[in-house]
Amino acid sequence: MFGRSRTSVVTARTPGELDAMEAAGRIVGRALVAARDAAVPGATTADLDELVDQLIRDAGAVPSFKGYEGFPGSICSSVNEVVVHGIPGSATVLREGDLVSVDCGAILDGWHGDSAWTFGVGELDPDVALLNQATREVLEEGILAMSPGNRLTDVSHALEVATRRAEQRHGVSLGIVDGFGGHGIGREMHEWPFLANEGKPGKGPRLQEGSVLAVEPMLVLGGETDTRTLADDWTVVTVDGSPSSHWEHTVAVTADGPRVLTPRPRD
Repeated sequence: MFGRSRTSVVTARTPGELDAMEAAGRIVGRALVAARDAAVPGATTADLDELVDQLIRDAGAVPSFKGYEGFPGSICSSVNEVVVHGIPGSATVLREGDLVSVDCGAILDGWHGDSAWTFGVGELDPDVALLNQATREVLEEGILAMSPGNRLTDVSHALEVATRRAEQRHGVSLGIVDGFGGHGIGREMHEWPFLANEGKPGKGPRLQEGSVLAVEPMLVLGGETDTRTLADDWTVVTVDGSPSSHWEHTVAVTADGPRVLTPRPRD
């Protein structure tokens, strides 16, 4: 999925290419806001999928998830114990207190934007709300490690350290989902390298000005737990039913600090 490379640095994009990626990313950001606003009790994840698909196409872009390796939706809609890759459908009816992750991407002029946002349907259980807040904070701290000269696992390590800090700050036990993480992105949605959400620092290719990664922590409430993939070959769930949160932004390395290429008009 992520390709292979023997280079010692993550590919740099030109300023113009970063602008093009942000144009795609802004469409994704608007789509996520629309999905959150539509995620009310009684709505289905198929409703959210249809809404996002139409919004992306109306903006002149193409949903990058639709048909990707056979995926049937324009969004991944992951509810409660679903970690990632939930398939939207009319049978999944949202209820008060659900924790919903919407992950989507758009292609505009050949460039990809990719972002995920997890939010509650109405009021969340307090510990679930803390899980979601912690995951957002972990993403924000991980993004800060996207600086020139850092190595790939410096970002991984920052995400891991941020997770442990969040546990202490919020008084909840958090598990980092094993085997899943971020990735390079550009002309393809998933490019080299794979970005783990934990690890020792100082390893892997160097980041340079113009390097772009999708940074995406995935955490579960209650500490480390196993996951499994359902019979549809996509939906990943926690084995013990623990709720999961997933936040993602496409981020560029610049001399002036990290640049989020998937901004949302309201956050």
